[in-house]
Amino acid sequence: MAVCLPDTQDDAPSIPIKLTRVGVTGVKKLLQLERKNKRPIILLPTFDAFVDLPNNQKGVHMSRNPEAISEVLETVANDSTVDIESLCAKIVDKMMTKHEYAKRVEISMTTDFMFLKESPVTKNKTQEMSKLIAKATGFRKEDGTIEIRKQIGAEVIGMTVCPCAQESVRESNKNKLLDFLDEETTQKVLDTVTFASHNQRGVGTVLIEVPEDKKIKAEDIIEIIESSMSSPVCELLKRPDENATVLNAHANPVFVEECVRNMMEKIATKYSDLPDDTLITARQENQESIHRHNAYAEKVTTMGELKTELNIE
Repeated sequence: MAVCLPDTQDDAPSIPIKLTRVGVTGVKKLLQLERKNKRPIILLPTFDAFVDLPNNQKGVHMSRNPEAISEVLETVANDSTVDIESLCAKIVDKMMTKHEYAKRVEISMTTDFMFLKESPVTKNKTQEMSKLIAKATGFRKEDGTIEIRKQIGAEVIGMTVCPCAQESVRESNKNKLLDFLDEETTQKVLDTVTFASHNQRGVGTVLIEVPEDKKIKAEDIIEIIESSMSSPVCELLKRPDENATVLNAHANPVFVEECVRNMMEKIATKYSDLPDDTLITARQENQESIHRHNAYAEKVTTMGELKTELNIE
């Protein structure tokens, strides 16, 4: 005979305070996404899942969060059209059903993602890793209907070169050259030679809200992030590739602030058809080579606000 166990989560709390986010973190799953006429994508994502908790309930039904994740993953395993942000939206919808007391539900997913590229000179094929990010948030309205907003993004490693230090090196070398060259010849040398600077490993992140009728490819976001720094980096580099990477990076020095501005401009240009209320986040953290601290910049805005700043119709 089955024993009926008490459900203490539904009891009244001793301190009636509403909580903003309660749930589970670090839920790891194996996910295989089928793709038409292509090899399936194998991912090992990590999920965080939260709901809000009213002030008259002691606790959430915690097991329902990983349960919802598992149920949705089983249903999409053979769906060749699903994307990871829609997957998160489906989990949010499932959680809304399981947590009938919740007004707000949130799911986030991060996973390593491998993409192929070629080294700049030798054209060796190399496997590169980035991190994909997907989020979905559900809101239960007063009339009982549910609104779900989803986001897709990526975190990518690249290389940045400091413009300030490079200009200092250039000026120092200019004064040395003038000791034995005239000004015209010195200027020709300055215009020809690439000058040294300190550089950083840059970590760029973009997160874009995706309306129901739109598709945003993760590969395009990765390209936007990479091209917003001084240079992409590559796992496999032979000597000519190393030379080209260093020279190209030093020919395109950028501050951490410029990386974020570059990303935002590229997003506004590529996705100008997104609704004005589309939320966009871009951030850059440069791991400094001559300081013990890192440099950081971020912008959070809507597409409408961004287009107004850039005078884009």
